[in-house]
Amino acid sequence: MKDIVKGSKLFKSALSMGILTVMCAQSHAAALDRSGQPITAFLQDGNYAEASISVLDADVSGTARPNYVAANTDPATGNMANNYQFYNAALKLQLTRQFSFGLIYDQPFGADVTYDRLANSTYSSTAGATTAEVSTQNLSFLFGYQPTENWNIYAGPVYQTIKGDLAINGLGFSEASGYGYDVKEDSAVGWLAGVAYQIPEIALKAALTYRAEIKHEFNAVESFSLPLSALVPLAGTGQTELTTPQSVNFDFQTGLNPSTLAFFNARWVNWKDFYIKPYQFGKVTEILTTMKLNTPISLNLVDYDKDQISINAGLAKKLNEQWSVMALAGWDSGAGNPTSTLGPIDGYWTAGLGAQFNPAPNYFIQGAFKYLWFGDATGHAATYAIPGNAEAAKVADYSDNTAWGYMLKFGYKF
Repeated sequence: MKDIVKGSKLFKSALSMGILTVMCAQSHAAALDRSGQPITAFLQDGNYAEASISVLDADVSGTARPNYVAANTDPATGNMANNYQFYNAALKLQLTRQFSFGLIYDQPFGADVTYDRLANSTYSSTAGATTAEVSTQNLSFLFGYQPTENWNIYAGPVYQTIKGDLAINGLGFSEASGYGYDVKEDSAVGWLAGVAYQIPEIALKAALTYRAEIKHEFNAVESFSLPLSALVPLAGTGQTELTTPQSVNFDFQTGLNPSTLAFFNARWVNWKDFYIKPYQFGKVTEILTTMKLNTPISLNLVDYDKDQISINAGLAKKLNEQWSVMALAGWDSGAGNPTSTLGPIDGYWTAGLGAQFNPAPNYFIQGAFKYLWFGDATGHAATYAIPGNAEAAKVADYSDNTAWGYMLKFGYKF
């Protein structure tokens, strides 16, 4: 009997490494996905708080196709991916034996793109370069009910803000070159729900979390250059609708022995139904295609062909009472290829290493890094959606692109 109790305690000590499993799970993914929207902090025992910063240093470049390159110039696009960082923070309170409350702040979706002004004029013109910046913030309120030691049922509202600006210039955008788009911060509310199961004696935890889509409606400031600017009076004005995608996360960990933990994360994001179509841009392109093709086609500024699936798995090893290490590998499906020239990658493979230092049993410092190999992709213009124009709308080919990701986290149990 004493041996059984001793074994249970040892596996519970491995459970303390569960916080290590979320290290560098996400730092860049398909489409606009960034944080991976983790809820694992809410599943920690007792009262818990954490804060982290992640940084991505990417190099994404390609070669423009001849139809979109100025005569006698180098077709290289240059690196279009700006380095960026995003932040996460979480607070979990065990209010009673059966009820818990949590707050999770993250920046789930975003983009930060700048094409260099080059002589080839593929993504730049006398008006400027092509740039895009999108940022979102989420504040999730989680209310948990634990009917037994093993089960946790949770749900709550999610407050989300979004803002962004974009300027597209160059031969790669044909008539749309010179278009600009600016959105001041807008807010909307969604929800999440999930269920978790644990066996503390073997450090096993499993959680399934659903996040609903969140619909935004706002007035965007749009600007056009000739010839499209002449059509703006016919387009009128109206609100732009943008819906951030629904998603499902599955998190799993289990102790393999008293000092080793295996972990797994899978994520699905419904990018296939996501699009960005500013009101006037959609109306103006509809008028233009009617004039040229005798068929009204309202074009999207950004869209994706398929949903994203990402998988991460790894091992964490407790070396002693203060130090733990981990190794991780991952895969991301991407959201379709060809894809937008504002995010021209087709998924990735990744591998990473991390370490955790516990100066005291109730708090820790984590650091991690990972390397990403992006899938080759072809960037296309919005006119890709016009029937019969898919091949002609392919602007540039991107290959052999990579990135480094870094993460630093502080956690505290109280």
